[in-house]
Amino acid sequence: MRGLFRKFKEGLKKQTPTFQKAFDSVFSGAKLDQDALEQLEEALYTADFGVETVEEIIDEIKAAYKADKDMRGQDAARIGATVLARVLEGAEGKVELGNHNPEVIALIGVNGSGKTTTSAKLGYLYQNDGRSVLLGACDTFRAAANEQIKSWSERLGIELVASQHGADSAAVAFDSYAAAKSRGRDLVILDTAGRLHTKTNLMKELEKLDRVIKKQDPSAPHHSWLVVDGSLGSNSIEQARVFHKSFPLTGLIITKLDGTSRGGALVGIYRELKLPIYFVGLGEQPDDLQPFSATNYANAIFGISDDL
Repeated sequence: MRGLFRKFKEGLKKQTPTFQKAFDSVFSGAKLDQDALEQLEEALYTADFGVETVEEIIDEIKAAYKADKDMRGQDAARIGATVLARVLEGAEGKVELGNHNPEVIALIGVNGSGKTTTSAKLGYLYQNDGRSVLLGACDTFRAAANEQIKSWSERLGIELVASQHGADSAAVAFDSYAAAKSRGRDLVILDTAGRLHTKTNLMKELEKLDRVIKKQDPSAPHHSWLVVDGSLGSNSIEQARVFHKSFPLTGLIITKLDGTSRGGALVGIYRELKLPIYFVGLGEQPDDLQPFSATNYANAIFGISDDL
């Protein structure tokens, strides 16, 4: 637990000082006034937690302060962390693997969300968990994608099926599944091409990949996870909504939380779609892809660590 919390705290360190400063400033005096509350609200809105979540946090802090005028920043931080964890109740995705042979995970999302890197890190995580993994390089549209995923697969020792730039991505997905099946692999992770959720033709190509995979196994892909760039803030909610309509999602991975002060967007996405969050990206190293923990996330955001 301590090690996992440290990953969250280190990854979110660009956010935490902002909140700590706001809380300490708001509650440094004996009286809570409107100006102080506005300063606190601004810090929360800046991180894109959304209106509902901010109001819940502010309302509970105001109620607690009304009952205890000696309240200080750390007390307020604990309230904020508690409310945030409560809002995210049910958000922690618990991955169940082993019901299919092989199991198929498809990673989708817009350009630049970090799908290729995430697919490699995910393969590394499951390989270290004792599962045999095969990566499918289905991003055939981006010129550097094959080189990037090949470099990761060689670095991490993960099997890869790829084709040349411009090949049919659905065909690569088909070949990846067939290879995993014939070689007795446990898991296939498909790195699909980045696509704008507003482009109909690109979304149809994603639907084609889904149809082709189902020719191998009607229940595949067994897991369809949207990879969302956490630095995009509230803009990511619309992405998730559109992708979910065209390619039914089963969960989320939020990346790049280590490089943003707007990591509250994952709260808005969860409140909007109620999709489980399986992993979050907290850095560049292979083990910086971490299972999502609502408690660790909330505590790291608000700088709470002494009880972990």
